[in-house]
Amino acid sequence: MSENSSSNKPAHSPKSGLARVKHRIKSIRRNKAVKKPEYKWGRLLLLPAWVFISFTLSQWIVQLGVQLSVWAGFPLLQTVNSSVLQTILTALVFLVAFTITFGVPYLFRKQIVTKELLGITRLPSWSDIGLAPLSYIVYALLSASIAYIAVTYVPGFPVDQAQDVGFKSMGHREEYLLAFIALVVVAPIAEELLFRGYLYGKLRARVPLYAAVLATSVLFGFIHGQWNLALDTFALSLVLCGLRELTGSIWAGVLLHMLKNAIAFYLTFVVPMTTGIGG
Repeated sequence: MSENSSSNKPAHSPKSGLARVKHRIKSIRRNKAVKKPEYKWGRLLLLPAWVFISFTLSQWIVQLGVQLSVWAGFPLLQTVNSSVLQTILTALVFLVAFTITFGVPYLFRKQIVTKELLGITRLPSWSDIGLAPLSYIVYALLSASIAYIAVTYVPGFPVDQAQDVGFKSMGHREEYLLAFIALVVVAPIAEELLFRGYLYGKLRARVPLYAAVLATSVLFGFIHGQWNLALDTFALSLVLCGLRELTGSIWAGVLLHMLKNAIAFYLTFVVPMTTGIGG
């Protein structure tokens, strides 16, 4: 793993990760002292709308491809394991989403998506690893607080509604492994690149911090559909945006996202399986 730093300390120094975070905080404070930039408020609607359209369109394209393959009698779809197929489709949706989101602006306006924009100019560091479990506590408390408010003031709020993650009727170890790869590895990396990388990076350069955080988090919650998940992922995104702002990269957020999904995976799939065996 990399511990790149603006100082002259060697990359393997145990203090380099902490020094980077401190340097980032000082940079944020210095930026606040600079005169106010001219914000482009129209982008507050246009950029989230563009990401939503491209992400939704990517799902439609993949679904259409599957449907056309079924109509054409493509034999592979009839023989492939459902978990394998779901894993492939999950990866395809994100690949198509990246192609549309990044490719169309380049095609028509020559806008290049840089590593700086996506927050991937360096590799994950030890400080990112340390921040992930700490920020999980912050996320859990924030999510629980928002859920409590919703349950208290919204009659019949579906706080316990289960999420359909697309993986069903799994009975083999390989199927659980594929589901783990799709939900705990692929999805967090792809979603962080798209939302805390591209969308937040674009908004952060054009609107105030609070507006960029809220717009990114509202959209991230909205695309997850059902209300209880929307509020939970909204809370998660607030913390993820904070990590991007604090560290200057998406890696701490990726690790937090993976940790969150891993815990959900364990509770959703592993616990029922072990309970069934024990019973």
